[in-house]
Amino acid sequence: MLTETRPGTSFSPPNDAPPKVHHFRQALLWPLRLMPVRGSEGQHAKPWQLLADMGERSPWREVVDEYNGSPEAFHERHYNEFVTFLPYVQRFLYGEGRSRGAGLGPASRSPMRVFRRHDVKAVRATPRPADRPILLDVIHIDLYFFLDVDLVLLNVEVSADNLSLEEAQELLYRFGRGYPAGWDGDGQALHCLANAELLGAGGTLLAQSDAHHREAFMSHVSAHRAPRIAAHWAWLLEPLVSDHSDAQGPLRYRQIEYYRMPLMGYLSVDDPRKLSRNDFIRLGLVTGAGRSTSSFATAADPQPGMAAPQAYGAAAPDPSPYSQTAPDQSPYSHTVPDQSPYAEDHLADFERRFCYDRFWSEGGTAPNTRYLCSGHSLVVVGDARSEFYGCRDRGVLAQFRHQHFMVFLIAHFQKAAMLMFSDRMAEALKNLDITEAASIRRFKRTIRDSFAGFLRFTHRYWFHEISEQAQTRALFQMCSNHLGLDPLYAEVKERIAEMNAYLEADSLRRQANTVVRLTVVTIFGLIGTVTTGFLGMNLLAEADAPMDRKLAIFAITFVLTTALTVYTMVKSKRLSDFLDVLSDERMTAWQKTRALAAVWFEKPD
Repeated sequence: MLTETRPGTSFSPPNDAPPKVHHFRQALLWPLRLMPVRGSEGQHAKPWQLLADMGERSPWREVVDEYNGSPEAFHERHYNEFVTFLPYVQRFLYGEGRSRGAGLGPASRSPMRVFRRHDVKAVRATPRPADRPILLDVIHIDLYFFLDVDLVLLNVEVSADNLSLEEAQELLYRFGRGYPAGWDGDGQALHCLANAELLGAGGTLLAQSDAHHREAFMSHVSAHRAPRIAAHWAWLLEPLVSDHSDAQGPLRYRQIEYYRMPLMGYLSVDDPRKLSRNDFIRLGLVTGAGRSTSSFATAADPQPGMAAPQAYGAAAPDPSPYSQTAPDQSPYSHTVPDQSPYAEDHLADFERRFCYDRFWSEGGTAPNTRYLCSGHSLVVVGDARSEFYGCRDRGVLAQFRHQHFMVFLIAHFQKAAMLMFSDRMAEALKNLDITEAASIRRFKRTIRDSFAGFLRFTHRYWFHEISEQAQTRALFQMCSNHLGLDPLYAEVKERIAEMNAYLEADSLRRQANTVVRLTVVTIFGLIGTVTTGFLGMNLLAEADAPMDRKLAIFAITFVLTTALTVYTMVKSKRLSDFLDVLSDERMTAWQKTRALAAVWFEKPD
């Protein structure tokens, strides 16, 4: 655990010593799309209810949070979190209180539901094959569900003490990977952990990464056109199963964003001022370790089947737009110069775009604290000598785990929700077959459901401002800008509006065609009606005829009238065209005659 030190004391590291991270936190937040499930009455079932109904078959249990639990569990850090946000955000995150909720039932609860599993106690992570394993304590593992939005967010928070800066950079870079990006020539997985083991009570092994099983990942993509989730992440999500796997389960998910999980990082270091600009760039853009010393990587021989250290150090470029490992970085060099991960022109405005430096000063309660936000990540670096920076109840650590986590969650939930709506519309178009009436009905129902769901999302979850506190507002704005939330919202809104407008126009067109056909039938039926009803004339005086004769005449007349009406409806489009020509005074008698003949003799288009 972190040993807090009073302000003014010093760790007094040697000037040439590498930076040391006294306390490290990493929180992953992975949005996944839930595939719709049907309830017993054909309605969309609530996924969290299905998870709760599994009982002992599921390791997940709904969290009774500090707001709904006993008053003794409600601490000052929870109060500080609550008052950070504006009222409409508070209702989204926390729902209504007990006094109002007593008579309101489920409607008073928060539209966000949280489930947690308690069986995973630690993660043993090996960043690269020759690195020493790092034991990470699991703080919590949660699933976040949202009312009326088919999403689930996996949240994993881990911590460790007394790491080198390079180890912390590698953990930020490699831990949150849903599957490997590729493999090197020796079969070692690129850009993810060399090995990840989920440990239970007493150190028992629960699940292990299989990133080195190249053929399993490649064959899955070849067969399903979808990536295969790494074994330890797939196990962690159970009983939720990938929609493209052969496993059976009522709750199925699909990847909706990039395979790199959005992450938050907290680093408590000796002296943040000793970190170089390149160190901050690598932390802010999560590019992995930039320099290496003998304290980080041992010189032991690689294990059988592992790549030679020199070959593994030169990793291939990461396809992520956020990160790239320096090609000359080697874990076996005693000292590697601290080099910039990107060209200087590309990083000229790094501080302006990615740094929030309001507290980057020698004064204040948390001196030399810097926030780094790229949208994909939110990392805070501060001085381990500051008591306020490491305080878990009132300090920066408490804010990181509460206020700032909620800021990060809201931003990524909004992005994932809009991607989900876009994905749903693309699937509806893909499944549309205009030759089948049932397919057309399903398409219309999907688009209308999406339109209604987007309206509910807009009024329930879409916020431009979430707080009046300057720091919280600035961090949310940075996240929103880097994630491109406003342009994405405008694009999805326009697409859904266009789809809905198309359905409305198609409905009006069908109604207009029906009116035209009914008008044609009425016009031509008017001829017979006026003819037979002129002055009440009856062509057949059968009023006093026997009942069976009258019924026979009625039946014959009914059949003939029905046949004539149906025939008129069949020809109503051409008859409508004939009526248009007939009413045009510019047309000659011959042209009008030809239009009448076209009703029967012209070939259909």
